[in-house]
Amino acid sequence: MGEVSVDSVTLDLLKEARETVRSSPLGVIHTPMIAWHQTTLPLMVNCNIQIKLENMQTTGSFKIRGVANQFARRPKGGHFVTLSAGNYGKSFAYASKFYGAKGKVVMPETAPESRSILIQSLGVEVERAPTSRLLDVVNRCVREDNMTFMHSYDDLDLVAGHASLGLEVLEEMPEPDVVVVCCGGGGLLAGVAAAIKMSGCHKARIYGVEPEGACTMYRSFIEKKPVGMDSKSIASGLAPPFAGKLPYELCQRHVEEIVLVSDEEIKAAVSTLYRSGLVVEPSGSAAFAAIINNKIPKLEGKDVVCILSGGNIGKDELTHFPD
Repeated sequence: MGEVSVDSVTLDLLKEARETVRSSPLGVIHTPMIAWHQTTLPLMVNCNIQIKLENMQTTGSFKIRGVANQFARRPKGGHFVTLSAGNYGKSFAYASKFYGAKGKVVMPETAPESRSILIQSLGVEVERAPTSRLLDVVNRCVREDNMTFMHSYDDLDLVAGHASLGLEVLEEMPEPDVVVVCCGGGGLLAGVAAAIKMSGCHKARIYGVEPEGACTMYRSFIEKKPVGMDSKSIASGLAPPFAGKLPYELCQRHVEEIVLVSDEEIKAAVSTLYRSGLVVEPSGSAAFAAIINNKIPKLEGKDVVCILSGGNIGKDELTHFPD
């Protein structure tokens, strides 16, 4: 799983993946980027923040970018198993149906039931398990059912596909000072950071944002190796059992710092965004939560990008957030 050297990630590889994603029959779109000052969102710092709306992406999140690149490089009609709290599973199921592949998503029991139902409606089987047992279930499927494991964040094709988001950002803001990205297993953060830094934006400071209760990359930075934990957060999409090896190595090379936000800060961010007309799920709101809670240093006068990574939140979930 993810046993690929960080030196395998080159700018040419990322650009090639970007063309694959851009031309994918799965319908990946170039999502809008809007200026913060053109919204009703509060901002206490005098800076130019652009908001990248991946909550408007096909399947409702950035995940389809990596999935598009993965499926383009896998045998057609395969039998795949993956692990996901929802967004990757949704994109995986969408792609499986399109390509005629068989699939199974192993999902943590803490993920919303509505996510399981949606994935199953696309023809993919779902098996729920405690977070600590997710990999055991995946390994059983590989061993007993002859499935091929498709990793949801520690995979070179996936990271390269996610890098298309970073390259897209540079089309609209060629020299960002600060880029703020959510982080779960690290696939998105690693891809975006590699794309921006390897494109020559050496001055850019790139920050990853994790929930306090699911801070595998934060702990990995401290211990200087990928680590796992019993992750728990309202942002279930940012709560994998461990940090990815390849994402960790790329983040070590290209990311300034990992900052943490609380579940309460994430809840408030979801509500604030919703009141301004932006439907963003808890996982997708982490970067925004970090900015409005002053977790990102030295923003005054800077050109900043804030990525809203997903909008898959149901009416039933929204009732749990403050008005």
